[in-house]
Amino acid sequence: MINQTLDSLSDPETHRIWQLVSSIPDPEIPVISIGELGMVRHIAKIGGAWVVKFTPTYSGCPATEMLMNDIREAMNTEGYEDVKVEVQLDPAWTTDWIQESSKQKLREYGIAPPDRKACMHTAINAQPECPHCGSVDTKMVSEFGSTACKAHFRCNTCLEPFDYFKCI
Repeated sequence: MINQTLDSLSDPETHRIWQLVSSIPDPEIPVISIGELGMVRHIAKIGGAWVVKFTPTYSGCPATEMLMNDIREAMNTEGYEDVKVEVQLDPAWTTDWIQESSKQKLREYGIAPPDRKACMHTAINAQPECPHCGSVDTKMVSEFGSTACKAHFRCNTCLEPFDYFKCI
């Protein structure tokens, strides 16, 4: 199984671990979790060990090691000692995996979420909606924002700067 969903977990212990691991905050955007980003891919007990597979937002993500440690630490804290965390790069992470409710959290945090309609044509929406005032009269300042997965924009209406989460 490449991708589990919380609803597909029939074993109560696996379900509990899924909830635990999925609730770990993203280190760069703490208002959403790695579960909401769709980074948790599979959890299974193999032999005596729990195996957690997760997909970073991109293969060079500098937070990968930190997330692996966060997953192990969260499970160890709950009494799971034999834990293996594996990075799963296939399929590659995509912004399609971000939950719709999480896109609202991004807006409230001041980050314009990826716009699937805009993603069909380019990785960067030419005019994302400003998360502060809702205007689409926006202009890209830099193709790279606070992290490589975001571009930096400025709203021409409210004049506020903001990051846009690029489509991947």
